[in-house]
Amino acid sequence: MTPVVTFGEALVDMLSSRLGDEAGPETFTPYAGGAPANVAVACARLGVPSRFLGMVGDDSFGRFITAELAHHGVDTQAIVTTREARTALAFVSRDIDGERTFDFYRPPAADLLYREEHLPEDTFARPVIWHVCSNSLTEPAIFDTTLALTRRARRSGALVSVDANLRHNLWAEGAASIERVIELLNEAALIKVSREELDYLRCDQPAAQWLDARLAAGAKAVLITDGPHEVVLKTATLEHRLTPPPVTAVDTTAGGDAFMGGFLARLCQLDDARRALENPDVLIDAVALACRCGAYAVTRPGAYAALPTRGDIPGFR
Repeated sequence: MTPVVTFGEALVDMLSSRLGDEAGPETFTPYAGGAPANVAVACARLGVPSRFLGMVGDDSFGRFITAELAHHGVDTQAIVTTREARTALAFVSRDIDGERTFDFYRPPAADLLYREEHLPEDTFARPVIWHVCSNSLTEPAIFDTTLALTRRARRSGALVSVDANLRHNLWAEGAASIERVIELLNEAALIKVSREELDYLRCDQPAAQWLDARLAAGAKAVLITDGPHEVVLKTATLEHRLTPPPVTAVDTTAGGDAFMGGFLARLCQLDDARRALENPDVLIDAVALACRCGAYAVTRPGAYAALPTRGDIPGFR
């Protein structure tokens, strides 16, 4: 089985008790989160060996995150702790449908201080799936680190997976740098974007042309999600569409990461995950599993605790 290594931000989601315009006092409950960390947990809970690489503050929130990751089966030995910055926080509000808005306390934050020299020497000693997101591109130094590590992963033979996962209010300009995000996407064999992210990143370029450009740059498969609506799987020779199972959403915080974890977990079952991206049957099966995982996660609050185990997904083998 191919292990998954995720890199990037680990933070604490302070989840509001309110839905929409409910009356009464508002309280916030801390949940360990951060998209790459969520994907590491998603894979671990599905029985896939996973490792998280990143930096947290030497504070109660950093210790909370590390303990939660380990509790869910993620290898945390390579997490770096620093006293130079605090662990990032995200205050999460939800509307009546469970859709979220974020207020981030970052920068400064510990995860932005990770550098290439912090990478363990054995990270790419064997083939892995290397998964990253765009939130580690928001400042020049962490952008350079993310790109350097991702290029090392690709050269080592890793399957590089990138989820755009745009959070515009994390960027100093108030909007994600399209140039930086596409530079990272062009290192990937597997790309995930939401329909909204695709429309933002392509600017005035037709969607089909933008997708063809990602495939020409080296991507083997692109996943386009749209909340509860149709998911599109695009390769050079295949376009497959699937609607996720209908559910009543409570909190969509971990939906996309559960989706990604389910997809990667299916690829991990093969000895050579890279070859799986060239197998239409495996890809179609992986999309179906990913949709079930994402649908499960949005029916529960928080991130790690909402992610499914094998036993929660009927028919997962």
